[in-house]
Amino acid sequence: MKKILFYFFGMMAFTFSASAQGKPAPDADNAGLKLPAGFGALKVAENLGRARHIVVTTQGDVYIKLDRAVNGKGVLRLHDSKGNGKADVITGFGNYGGTGITIKNGYLYASSNTEVFRYKLNDKNEVINPDAPDKIITGLGTGQHPSKSLILDNDNHIYVNQGAYSNSCQEQDRTAGSKGKMPCPVLNDAAGIWQYSPDKLNQTQADGIRYATGLRNVVGFDWNQQTNSLFVMQHGRDQLFQNWPEFFNEKQSAELPAECMYEIKKGDNAGWPYIFYDQIQHKKILAPEYGGDGKKEGGADAINPTVAFPGHLAPDGLLFYSGNMFPAKYKNGAFIAFHGSWNRAPLPQEGYYVVFVPFKGGKPSGDWEVFANGFSGLTEVKNPNDAQHRPCGLAQGPDGSLYVSDDAKGTLYRIIYNGK
Repeated sequence: MKKILFYFFGMMAFTFSASAQGKPAPDADNAGLKLPAGFGALKVAENLGRARHIVVTTQGDVYIKLDRAVNGKGVLRLHDSKGNGKADVITGFGNYGGTGITIKNGYLYASSNTEVFRYKLNDKNEVINPDAPDKIITGLGTGQHPSKSLILDNDNHIYVNQGAYSNSCQEQDRTAGSKGKMPCPVLNDAAGIWQYSPDKLNQTQADGIRYATGLRNVVGFDWNQQTNSLFVMQHGRDQLFQNWPEFFNEKQSAELPAECMYEIKKGDNAGWPYIFYDQIQHKKILAPEYGGDGKKEGGADAINPTVAFPGHLAPDGLLFYSGNMFPAKYKNGAFIAFHGSWNRAPLPQEGYYVVFVPFKGGKPSGDWEVFANGFSGLTEVKNPNDAQHRPCGLAQGPDGSLYVSDDAKGTLYRIIYNGK
């Protein structure tokens, strides 16, 4: 098994002052984060609510989608009027919770768990009429995995995740020994990515195109400009030992299946619920609900992951870095925000960090490494509710800095590079 490696370089706090170019100074304790040498971090804002996905405008303002609206505001706009990196003007609108948010072609897009909205922006990327958005998609399904992440491509399409309302499509969900439904009816309207027009109002799922299937739940995804393709992070299934102790022990259940990054093309099938990816055997394994025993392979028609991570880390954010602030090794590579596990017992819970995967020519070019850690505030997480902060969303600032949201206590972090 590949061990989870933590690359903590230069765990000292940086005390750089703001540069002549207006780069903000990191907090004295690097906002509590452990980062590679030369990097610093600051808290842009705190106690915002359950901050999910984020987007940064070309002016440096940050829009945040809250999982639950706070005081009738589900979308926040953060502005730094003093140029010190701290948000001192916070406004909001949109009385709905949710996860997805992005900007494209003069519009801000934001999602609840059932709908997608569009807001017209002015030339300063400010929302013109926050109380009257266009409703472009409505009536989407909810269930166990309700978040509707979204992204737009370069050809005027919007992509929305529809998570599975099941763990593994059993006849009796999350029940020991219960067989899988065949064929799995969840795949008809969930467990995939749907493609829509961003310009047509009041679309339903029937108006969209099922772009990819066999994806249990995708929260983090991004459009890779190098490959001009969609990349997604899938949350793998749960309860292998609890439901199938004759095939899996507790340790295997804690480590399997992989949390997978996939490059997605139209018509792709990632194989859920019939298979899962085993990152230890490096194989697609037939799910026990469908006759698997932990060794039988399956999914001949299913795509292989681009990168396979240890199980149950909960990848909630994905960002391909295109900035120039960070050293050259980070250019075009992928940052992933792992929200943190709840079901790796009896092993310690894992995740609660941001990792980096180097890419070259649109393909991974090296092993993944932990880039930013310390969000949980704990040396070992046993109970996820004890974690002080849990990474969720990722965004790149116009200067190339990296923003990270936290949906536990609502902190927004900004990571900058001050090294040579």
